[in-house]
Parts: sequence; structure tokens; C-alpha cells
Amino acid sequence: MFHYTVNSTRGIKETIRKLQDSLQEEKFGVLWEFDVKEKLLEKGLTFDEDFTVLEVCNPHEAKRVLDVNKLAGYFLPCKIVVYVDRGETKIGMPKPTELIKSVDNKKLMEFAADIEKRLMNAINKSV
Repeated sequence: MFHYTVNSTRGIKETIRKLQDSLQEEKFGVLWEFDVKEKLLEKGLTFDEDFTVLEVCNPHEAKRVLDVNKLAGYFLPCKIVVYVDRGETKIGMPKPTELIKSVDNKKLMEFAADIEKRLMNAINKSV
């Protein structure tokens, strides 16, 4: 699977707060929080359920990846999505290991596996 997705027992706002704390423990910060539902409403469109995209980054990891291959920057920053689907709060992300396969570099795959493990850990602590 290209993604990792889990259900949360918390509401979306609480899940996002918990996720931000868990990401900090893993040395990742939230660069941007994009509320898709709100943005669509601004454009006159309705979307019934909450859907928030978080762009997260660890600057040291980003530099390490870019030093090996600038094309890997196409996958930066990492995205984690928190959304409601039929009343259930979910947290998910595209797996860095799946994305980095396109670059075909063993060293980058090792970095991606480490980053993926740490992001999955942050997600799991947030449920």
C-alpha cells in the first residue's frame, strides 16, 4: 500500500493537537496546516466532513535527503492528513518509502525508512 492510515478515538481537533505534540517528540514540526473544508467553503463549495492536511518537516532530515539527490525534494515536506470519514477520525500519510522508490537510490531508501518509522510512531501515539 502506498499509504499508512489509522483510526483515532479522538475528535479531529484533539487528534491534530495530539499529533503535533507527537511529531515534536520525533523532531518534526508542522510548517503548514491546510483546512480543506474551510478553503472549499471560501470558494463557494460545500464539503461535509473535516479534512486537514499538515505539512511536516525535520530540517536536518530534509537537508540530509537533498544533499543526496535534489529530486527527492519533490516529496518534501511530508504530508499527514487528518480527516473525518463517515463519522470516524482518521490519520494517514503517503509512505516515504513508497514515494522515494521513484528516485531509485539505496541511501535515500534508508533515510525514507527511518523517517517513515518515526512519522508512523507519531501517528500511532496520536490515536
